[in-house]
Amino acid sequence: MEIDTIQKIINFIKQKGQVTAKEMVDEIGISRQALFKHHLSKLLESGIIEKRGKPPKVFYSLKERQEPKETPFVPKEYITKIENNFLLITPIGEEKKGVEGFIDWCKRNNLPIEKTAQEYVDVLGKYEKYKKDDFVDGTEKFKNSFKKVFLDKVFYLDFYSIERFGKTKLGQILFYAKNSQDKRLIKELVLEIKPKIEKIIKEFNIDGVAFIPPTVKREVQLMKELEKNLKLKTRIIKISKIKTNISIPQKSLRKIEDRIENAEKTMSVEENTIFSNILLIDDAIGSGATLNEISKKIRQKGICQNKIIGLAITGSFKGFDVISEV
Repeated sequence: MEIDTIQKIINFIKQKGQVTAKEMVDEIGISRQALFKHHLSKLLESGIIEKRGKPPKVFYSLKERQEPKETPFVPKEYITKIENNFLLITPIGEEKKGVEGFIDWCKRNNLPIEKTAQEYVDVLGKYEKYKKDDFVDGTEKFKNSFKKVFLDKVFYLDFYSIERFGKTKLGQILFYAKNSQDKRLIKELVLEIKPKIEKIIKEFNIDGVAFIPPTVKREVQLMKELEKNLKLKTRIIKISKIKTNISIPQKSLRKIEDRIENAEKTMSVEENTIFSNILLIDDAIGSGATLNEISKKIRQKGICQNKIIGLAITGSFKGFDVISEV
C-alpha cells in the first residue's frame, strides 16, 4: 500500500511539474501527517524529489537525473584559493561555495575548468597585492579624489568586484543580503566581517563606532541589522539621514561634486560626547564622498580628539590602478 502511495505521489508530481503538500493531500487522499512522516521524507532522502521555497510556500518537484560524469579536474595548487574566495549564487538562489561553485560557474559559461582556474588565481593575485593583513588601504585613493580628506585612514575588507569574474565572495554576500533583505544572509555577512572589524577596533583603540545610514528606504535596513548583529562593545555614535522631499541615492549621482553636496546636506551627526578615536563603517564605497563629509562634520563638532578611521565592507577598484603607479 505504501509503495502504491509513493508511486502515486511521483506520478502526480511528474504530471504537474511542481506541487504543494496540500495539493498532494487533496489528490491522493491521505492525511498531511502521513504524507510528511511516511512518504515525503523517504522521497527526499532517496533523492527522487526536491523541495524549494520556505514555509508557508514550499513546492516539491522531481529531481533531475544526471548521468554520472568524470569529476572535473581542478589542479591541486589552485584548490585552496578557490575554496577560500569563490562563491556562486545561482539564478534560483542556491549558494555554491569554493570548488563546487567554481565548477558550476565554468559550466554555465562554457569555460574550460583547468585553464579558467589558473586565470582566476592569477586575477586574484592582481587584486590581493593591494591587501595587507586582511585589509585594502584606500587612503591614497581618497587623497587623489578630494581636495581635503578628513579621515586619517580608510580601509576596505575587499573589493566589490574583480575583472572578468565579477563580484567577489564578500561582494556577492553584501549585494544579495542588502537587496533581498534576507536576514539569514545578513547574519552570514556578520560572521565574515566581525573578526576584521574587531581587529581594527583593537589596533586603533577605537572608543566610538558609527554606522553610515542608508539613502534608500527598505523594510529591512542592512546597516541597522549589522549594528544589531555585530554586538560591538564600543559605544555607538548616531548618524542620521535628513529627510528630503525626494530621496536621492548616492549611487544615482554621477558627478563627485553632486555626491559631496548630497552627503553634506543630508547627513547629520547627532553626538556631543568626546571620543578619542572613531570608526565609521559603511557597506560599500564608490566615491567615498559620504564617509569624507561625515568625517568633516565630526571634526567640525570637535567630538574626535585623535583619529577617524573609515571602514567599508567592499569598495570600488577604480582609482587603485592610478595609486599603484604613484
